[in-house]
Amino acid sequence: MDAFYASAEQASKPSLRGKAVVVGGLGPRGVVATASYEARVFGVRSAMPMAQARRLAPNAAYLVPRFGFYRAISEQVMGLLHALSPLVEPLSLDEAFVDLEAGEAAWDEASARLVGEKLRADIRAGTGLTGSVGLAASKMLAKIASEEAKPDGLVLIEPGTERALLGPMPVRILPGVGPATGDHLRRAGITTVDELAEAGEDELVRLLGKAHGHALYAMALARDDRPVVAEREAKSVSVEDTYDVDIHDRLRVGMEVQRLADRCVRRLRGAGLSGRTIVLKVRRYDFSTLTRSETLRGPTDDPAVVREAAARLLDSVDTTGGVRLLGVGVSGLADYTQEDLFAQAAGVGESEEAAAEHSVEEGSEGAVEAQAAHGERRWAAGHDVRHAEFGHGWVQGSGLGRVTVRFETPQSEVGRVRTFRVDDPELEPAEPLPLVVERPGAAVGGVGG
Repeated sequence: MDAFYASAEQASKPSLRGKAVVVGGLGPRGVVATASYEARVFGVRSAMPMAQARRLAPNAAYLVPRFGFYRAISEQVMGLLHALSPLVEPLSLDEAFVDLEAGEAAWDEASARLVGEKLRADIRAGTGLTGSVGLAASKMLAKIASEEAKPDGLVLIEPGTERALLGPMPVRILPGVGPATGDHLRRAGITTVDELAEAGEDELVRLLGKAHGHALYAMALARDDRPVVAEREAKSVSVEDTYDVDIHDRLRVGMEVQRLADRCVRRLRGAGLSGRTIVLKVRRYDFSTLTRSETLRGPTDDPAVVREAAARLLDSVDTTGGVRLLGVGVSGLADYTQEDLFAQAAGVGESEEAAAEHSVEEGSEGAVEAQAAHGERRWAAGHDVRHAEFGHGWVQGSGLGRVTVRFETPQSEVGRVRTFRVDDPELEPAEPLPLVVERPGAAVGGVGG
């Protein structure tokens, strides 16, 4: 999908169409999740500190993510992909690999191109958004082709042309070549894929180690035999919050951990899962990150059990000096519970200082939920509201006891702006409206072979 979060926001808000839109954490430590193509003209990029983005594009619209909204759109798109093949490997909410051969959806270049064009048309018809499609004989090349196709395009890499296409490209185009590896190769005089291939396998093994060297040499020769793996299982469910100001009060830290534990259990139950290992993540004032875990005697989805375990883990962590991030997770997942084992959450504790396992969902969603956890009513920029008199709208901004709302819907003209007290009883949070309203008797066609 093209600039997914930002494009979804533009589609749902007529006043932002064609404008620079930046989605991400809006606090002092926030980072950019997605920038619209209009914002990228100013140099705004994903993972950039939000403060830097504001300096580059001061007039852009800055919005807090609505992950539930994006997830609903993602499910529509993934449904179209599953109609093509049983082998769909999601990478994120907005990206996936599809094995067309497994679904007998395509058997040559011409049929693959037809499938790709129909898929793009069906995505637009079903969601109102655009996606870019890369078609190739391997995952690596399909990924590269999809990047070359952006925005709103399709690129097919014909068999036999792979080496010639890859050769002049920078080494960073290959999977597994990040900034550190790229710099290491540059210091060795290797900047393009052709130069990587010419260096030879032995030299790459010497520079990068056996596993990485072998893999990179194969990719430089356009060899990638990784299969499309359907629906990888989640290893853990976790949530975390980054705080705009370091928390020093130990009581407040404990309350935050309890709140995170409850949110984690809601996600756990929403996924129909339970887990044996409770994980606490603490990032301190000096950016040092500690992870503590406790493994219970069996799986649970009981919020009291998770809260108690998280509290015990917190007792082993020194928070003197302040805390900038907290997280609670559950791993060792299962699809059943053994509540009889957990009258007092009895378990065997084990501590470790290691990175937390991958989360089922985006931890940054917690920053949105946290806004209403303390004190006065808060309104997140970009989130949906409904007013008893003026109807559906979205929050443009809030502060000094006031909230500004633009009243418009995905199907309306650009709406009017009005300002209310933050505690106005006629104003309340609302669910997002669908981007595409199906006409009676109309249906979006399936994606067939």
